[in-house]
Amino acid sequence: MQRDHGGDIDRARAIFGAGDWIDLSTGINRRPWPVPVLTPEAWTALPTRAAEEKLQQVAATWFRCDPARVLPMAGASVPIQLLPQILPTGRAAVLTPSYNEHAASLRAAGWQVGDAAGIDQMAGADLAVVVNPNNPDGREWQPQALADLARQVGHLIVDESFADPRPDLSLAPTAPDNVLILRSFGKFWGLAGVRLGFLIAAPDLIARCRAAMPPWSVSGTALEIGTRAMADLDWADAATVYHAEAGLRLDRLASLAGWHPVGGTHLFRLYDTPDAKAAQDQLAAAHVWSRIFPYSDSWVRLGVPGTRAEWDRIEQIIR
Repeated sequence: MQRDHGGDIDRARAIFGAGDWIDLSTGINRRPWPVPVLTPEAWTALPTRAAEEKLQQVAATWFRCDPARVLPMAGASVPIQLLPQILPTGRAAVLTPSYNEHAASLRAAGWQVGDAAGIDQMAGADLAVVVNPNNPDGREWQPQALADLARQVGHLIVDESFADPRPDLSLAPTAPDNVLILRSFGKFWGLAGVRLGFLIAAPDLIARCRAAMPPWSVSGTALEIGTRAMADLDWADAATVYHAEAGLRLDRLASLAGWHPVGGTHLFRLYDTPDAKAAQDQLAAAHVWSRIFPYSDSWVRLGVPGTRAEWDRIEQIIR
């Protein structure tokens, strides 16, 4: 499987030239949480266990689960790489199409990987992997459906990287012990450069993952920013409302251009177009970078614009 990703803005610049680019190729919030001045210790001291425990408490409140089941990590990509090595190797069923790092990491660790078009095709697998809501098409499953699936597989990984605006979809409050949940911090809070994510799992699996991680793997700045941001509920509420409305606005705009909404999440939208590469080139000519996929000639994914200037440019291009 080709491991292509959004965020490859360097490639856009190399092909279409330098300039004032709007990178909508990712699902990262374009209206980030405003980072305040941090304490000197966040920069100058090694990360402490006390700082990590403080983040665990705040994160557990946000996820509505036991702090003992929460492990901060240096981005959601870390457990995607680590879990295939921690869990007993066997047969994995991975939801497809979806975020391609899951299948690639499993294959690299020696797993036998099979594609599944839906969760009804995963029963009997040693490991099932579901992204909820799914990237890139926004398909979603209710927690009870995933809990039912967990009873039919050895382990279940649920990647909830885009679930922060949708707490109703999260399995974290009621996850069975064979479920491992991944959460991203950088996407919803718009701070991907902080490199912070979380694993939510049974305490014995948390202990095994912690033992496999190097010391101080989450920086002091990430611990402090995460703790402050995830406690800012007013900001989170406002961000959720903005993106719910902005996603509908982007869908209406795309429809006027003859692009048909396929789905998406609060942070990105997916469209069916006559020619995905032509649509990407049209946007890129005005220095707006989008995401296309090697398995589809028609799908284009756009992150949700964050400012009036970004909206104005998008409207000028695709209306």
